[in-house]
Amino acid sequence: MHKQLFNIKKSDARKFIIIALLAVVLIAAFVFIGLTPKNYSYALSRRLPKIYTMIMVGGMIGFSSLIFQTVTNNHILTPSVLGLDSLYMLLNTALVFFLGSTNQWIVNANSNFIITLVVMLGASVVFYQVIFKKRSQNIFFILLVGIVVGTLFESFTTFLQVLTDPTEFLTVQDKSQASFNNINTNVLWLSTIIVILTTGYSMRYFKVLDVMALGRDHAINLGVAYDKTVKKLLVVVVILTAVATALVGPITFLGLLVVNIARYFIESYKHSHLSLAIWLLSIVALVGGQLLVERVLNFGISVSIIINFIGGIYFIYLLMKGRTEG
Repeated sequence: MHKQLFNIKKSDARKFIIIALLAVVLIAAFVFIGLTPKNYSYALSRRLPKIYTMIMVGGMIGFSSLIFQTVTNNHILTPSVLGLDSLYMLLNTALVFFLGSTNQWIVNANSNFIITLVVMLGASVVFYQVIFKKRSQNIFFILLVGIVVGTLFESFTTFLQVLTDPTEFLTVQDKSQASFNNINTNVLWLSTIIVILTTGYSMRYFKVLDVMALGRDHAINLGVAYDKTVKKLLVVVVILTAVATALVGPITFLGLLVVNIARYFIESYKHSHLSLAIWLLSIVALVGGQLLVERVLNFGISVSIIINFIGGIYFIYLLMKGRTEG
């Protein structure tokens, strides 16, 4: 792993240094702007958890999107097509609708995180058990089922939202957008442990992912146990996506944006190099976006709206580019 990471071309090394310096500058600006001897204690207690969460969530979303795009051999897909974002919204909408916005499962951040994470992971386990039990190991069949299930969840969510009391609908609306303003520091340690274990496990597949990027047939010819590896990597994708979504909410286009920019920005095909670039770009995107929200827009919108807006435009560009090249 270390040999792969430090065996970087000089041109790519310069780019890594530039991105890393930009990330450090943005982090420093976010932490230190506006600090005074009177407010530094309170300000740091609010800002440091935000920074830590943005660094961790950005890494989770970017890394899971990279793995997912490699497994599906498609650069415009993200784990959101599996329906996890839709399940997150359906769960929180149902909790508000049936139990009320003042129920502890909504108000208590710890309880909300735990039940959201358990339901999302549990539903994913059932989903994959049913599909793989029928020996339908085609990744595109899984994607098709995920899209259909996600659309079904969205329909149920819309139905419940129409019937929800307008005053309680605001609670549901807040859940629909990722936010770093009120980070639940009590669950950061649990999220950190899950991320470290999951990422550490998946790092050993970096070389395998390099081969899988060539396509299913080439990977099998080169000795990769393709279907078994896909199963294991999809579990990694689901866990990272579920933790990130349960922690801050859905950020649909962040993964698409940073993964494709990283592929364009650096010349290396190695997933060890791409992962590092994606992590740094995620920090730049989230910290830069949050700075814009707080210092320029005065909390007028959330950072997820900015990222989804830019990501949506970039997604359309990728589609149009694909049609032109086709």
